[in-house]
Amino acid sequence: MFIFGHPKISKCLKTDNTPSIINLQFVLLCISSFLFFSSFNMIIPELPSYLESMGGGEYKGLIIALFTLTAGLSRPISGKLTDRVGRIPVMIFGTTVCFVIGFIYPILTTVWGFLFLRFIHGFSTGFKPTATSAYVADVVPFKRRGEAMGILGISGSLGMAAGPALGSEIAEAFSLQAMFHASSGAALLSILVIIWMKETLEPREPFRLSLLRINRSDVLEPSVIPPALVMLMTAFSFGVMLTLVPDLSDHIGLRNRGTFFTAFTISSIMIRITAGKASDKYGRLSVLRVSTLLLAISMLMIGFAETKFMLLAAGVVFGLAAGMNSPTIFAWTIDMSVENHRGRGMSTMFLALEIGVGAGAFLSGWIYGNDIKNLPNAFVAGAVFSIFAFIYIQFFHNPKEVPV
Repeated sequence: MFIFGHPKISKCLKTDNTPSIINLQFVLLCISSFLFFSSFNMIIPELPSYLESMGGGEYKGLIIALFTLTAGLSRPISGKLTDRVGRIPVMIFGTTVCFVIGFIYPILTTVWGFLFLRFIHGFSTGFKPTATSAYVADVVPFKRRGEAMGILGISGSLGMAAGPALGSEIAEAFSLQAMFHASSGAALLSILVIIWMKETLEPREPFRLSLLRINRSDVLEPSVIPPALVMLMTAFSFGVMLTLVPDLSDHIGLRNRGTFFTAFTISSIMIRITAGKASDKYGRLSVLRVSTLLLAISMLMIGFAETKFMLLAAGVVFGLAAGMNSPTIFAWTIDMSVENHRGRGMSTMFLALEIGVGAGAFLSGWIYGNDIKNLPNAFVAGAVFSIFAFIYIQFFHNPKEVPV
């Protein structure tokens, strides 16, 4: 694979005494990631009932789908700006969107106003994670990328765990408006952390409007198509989960809709570093074979859960699968990216993520049709896509393309 010939990578591979991945910039990046994921995940468990209270119950599938649609549309722009303007400006822009939108949710209280805000809110995840992933590739050694992505994933996962649980508690103890404002507060703290970080892109260009013009080559990085395909198929399950678990929690009797999210996130955190190290040592595909099968099992467990214990147990299994899957695909994408197009490579992978999550959210909402009896069918669909990912890895992808 061509990436091994690069002088920086060759230098990393010549020694077993690989430098530590723990440095000030990486720590600040992890803190910023925690706050960012806390911000936009804080409101997710309450959005289905909030939309239903406005008379838009039939549009629940669009809560996640519109968010991911905008994120997907913005990926080519964020990838190009990450490679040209810098990692830090792109991270700040994405987080600023989160900060502003949190104050607007309580103001636009119609169904169409709400759906419009979900569309705009998606810009936050269209920019921040793309630049974050490219930044990681700049500051950590090649041979420890899987481990680094695992640690960064823990930061995001902690935010995904703390955000929904805290958001539901704030909404219940105070109000939905307080919850939205708390979401903005977390985003502001993330921005304050980012401004202390050092820019890693050299050389870089000043921003100009012409950079927003996107060509076909800016949309897709051919070198990362294999991990992008696997991400697309596995992300479908995540879209199903985000859209339907709040209603399933209500049906089963979980008072706090964030409890499931906390269960799966904690198990995800427990496995991420181990999974990242395993992918560094044994190869990305070896880990992904296990994670895709585990993801399919978790989808079936969630779909057929009938008690609180069964649902939370399914959440733990889902978290283990996600904790193995995510850092491995991220590291694999960085491995396959051309160095001066890392932003574009990561934006391609994230575009696949958004398409997968958006498709899962939209199709599961359509299958569900606001009728609890249809829930198992939607989760079976998620399991099928995970099996497709396993089949692709096992039988169609050339393992020689994956560095170990």
